[in-house]
Amino acid sequence: MLFNSTVFLFLFLPVTYLVFWALPNKNQRYLWLTVTSYVFYGYWNWWYCYLMAFATVVSYLTGLGFLRWQNSPRARRLLLIVPIAIELGLLGYFKYTDFSIQMLNGLLSWQGLATLPLPQILLPIGISFYIFHTITYIVDCYLEVIKPTRNFLEFSCYVSLFSQLVAGPIVRFRELEKDLERIDLTSRRDFLDRGWSFFTIGLIQKVVIADSIAAVIDPAFQNVWSLSTASAWLCMLGYTYQIYFDFAGYSNMAVGLGLLFGLHIPQNFNSPYRAVNPADFWRRWHMTLSRCFRDYVYLPMIGRRPAERRIYLVTLVTMTLCGLWHGANYTFVLWGAYHGLLLVIYTRYAAFWDGWAPWLQRAVTFFLVLFGLVLFRAPDYATAKAIFARLLLPYDGAPLIGAGVLVVFLILAGAIAHFGPNTFEMPHQWRPLATASLCLLFVLSLFLIYGAKSSPFLYFQF
Repeated sequence: MLFNSTVFLFLFLPVTYLVFWALPNKNQRYLWLTVTSYVFYGYWNWWYCYLMAFATVVSYLTGLGFLRWQNSPRARRLLLIVPIAIELGLLGYFKYTDFSIQMLNGLLSWQGLATLPLPQILLPIGISFYIFHTITYIVDCYLEVIKPTRNFLEFSCYVSLFSQLVAGPIVRFRELEKDLERIDLTSRRDFLDRGWSFFTIGLIQKVVIADSIAAVIDPAFQNVWSLSTASAWLCMLGYTYQIYFDFAGYSNMAVGLGLLFGLHIPQNFNSPYRAVNPADFWRRWHMTLSRCFRDYVYLPMIGRRPAERRIYLVTLVTMTLCGLWHGANYTFVLWGAYHGLLLVIYTRYAAFWDGWAPWLQRAVTFFLVLFGLVLFRAPDYATAKAIFARLLLPYDGAPLIGAGVLVVFLILAGAIAHFGPNTFEMPHQWRPLATASLCLLFVLSLFLIYGAKSSPFLYFQF
């Protein structure tokens, strides 16, 4: 079920919302949100629900184990290692088995040996996100950053919460704990305006901007070898804005949905295309993922007094793992390593970089991000190589169908992304003109959705 589908907008969300606010106590609300979230997730494939339930039970019991063996360091270490190994094993099996066999087959072919058949394992939607939720909970319990919850319904609600389930943001338990504890004390009037505003803006970003750009560039990316240099640049500029408004739109819709139920889901984007350097970009882009890799991967590896070379190496390793988390493909690994290299270069030459004019810093950062997105968009290395060639060398090709429409949306998207306020910088208070404009754009989005096949969010594949 997609946020931008008619079944979600006209059936699932209204029923979930009305019943939730009619329930009198928090355990009933936990249960209702858990049940509806499993319905939401099972809409794709009910089999997925068993995996999420298993990960939930393992993490919940691990938390109780930390309470039971508070004074036993050995038991606590086992409780940290074994459940994380189980959950990473789940993620590894479903996400990386085919990729691992492909790498092995490459070696076998090189040696002239018979290759292995690919099992073609179906990747459950959202598994990368809810596994991160459960693992961060286990680690935080071990480090005593949070106290494990004894309320299974509360924890199930946190893991399965439909607003953040399939594509983030990656919300740590500590970030929702207070809201969950007082979920029966909140009033819907306190959150309705802001929740509806965030959700509507996110829907507009997805349906009006991202999907309109995708309608032009997706067919062109099906045959990149026929693109001219100008068309390749238009397509990559289009994709750079498409992925931002697609994912930022989803994140804003998730924040809005959380607010409708009295839950504050953290900001995931802070105008990343205004970033003045690669480090600033990662403080603004997919912020919840960046914090997770910083706190649970980078900082444990870096140590207390790291040498300069160690900082560079750990940065490269962390960003390469970030790329691998995004997808089991060489292109994602290279994309992560590329951003790791950018961070190393910036760290090494920060004094030189920071001496540039701010507009130049932003422009260079933006185009470095754009070049990296070639690896993110291409399905394989050969396609990425072809796109790079057409960006950097003069090529003649067929004209891009819909180029005029694309240019209009590029101007609109660029103006918003580079100069307009982001969603968290807006007041989200009832104002007649702003509210009327949102209502009109919401209706426009519904017209675009109605009768058309809903377009999945790009981050669903991760």
